[in-house]
Amino acid sequence: MSDAYQEGSGRRRPHPRSMADPFLEFDLARELDQLHCEPEPASGQNAKTLVKYDDFRIVLTALRAHTRIPGHWTRGRISLQTVQGHIRVRALGRTFDLPAGGLLALDQDVSHDLEALEDSAFLLTIAWPGRESA
Repeated sequence: MSDAYQEGSGRRRPHPRSMADPFLEFDLARELDQLHCEPEPASGQNAKTLVKYDDFRIVLTALRAHTRIPGHWTRGRISLQTVQGHIRVRALGRTFDLPAGGLLALDQDVSHDLEALEDSAFLLTIAWPGRESA
């Protein structure tokens, strides 16, 4: 996942404010519009980290229809919340359909893969166990 391309520079997009302030507020429609205005990566996916604390992340990810993210896992617990489109997640021998508004939480170390059934966007939240803020 790209945490971000800045057009014409080949560098990551600048983050205008800290991603770990005492409070963070977002307009998800605006954030998605910004992702969609960027050059479309060949992978069919683009992502932007919205929140980045030592033990907690929230990443907004946009996927082109039929884009797949192959099997992977994380040591932290995660949630996937579809904010646009429809995604399908396979984990623990099950298939979870997540249309817009759908939410799935997975425990740590659970292998999963993901597919966008149509142009889609989701929020990925990751919480790591036992990490303390510096």
